Amino acid sequence: MNKSVPTDPSRPADDVTRHVGYQLKRAQAALRGAMDKALREHGLTVPQYSTLELLALRPGMSNAELARATFVTRQSGNVVLRGLQEAGLITRPATAEHGRSRPAHLTAEGHTRLAAVQVAVYAVEQRMVEAIPPQRVAALLIDLDRIAAALED
Repeated sequence: MNKSVPTDPSRPADDVTRHVGYQLKRAQAALRGAMDKALREHGLTVPQYSTLELLALRPGMSNAELARATFVTRQSGNVVLRGLQEAGLITRPATAEHGRSRPAHLTAEGHTRLAAVQVAVYAVEQRMVEAIPPQRVAALLIDLDRIAAALED
């Protein structure tokens, strides 16, 4: 297998699977698969779990804010919120006080479910991080942030 990595993006590697974009997508797909498996045992999807994590961190986020932060459309975000609400994991007011925003909050059951699933999800992240030398983790996080910022509008 050719392990050449292009040093000049205008000159592609001989093997497309060695491109940065391909490797990022491969890592993302592997992470998503591992998370799907871990979350399935707890009856949650990745967007549902991400929503619970964000609401624990920032209670009162709106559907639009949560959709952006969990990388789904507003419509999909609303479906996620309705499912979590029907499961008793979050609450939202029936009507919006201002505009159309209905802030969401975790219920006691939502906090309990999140705590239970965090163990499984954090174990997935630990497996991922253990694959690289500890002294490179901080630089990787900085580089990933730079990559995202360079591609955002």
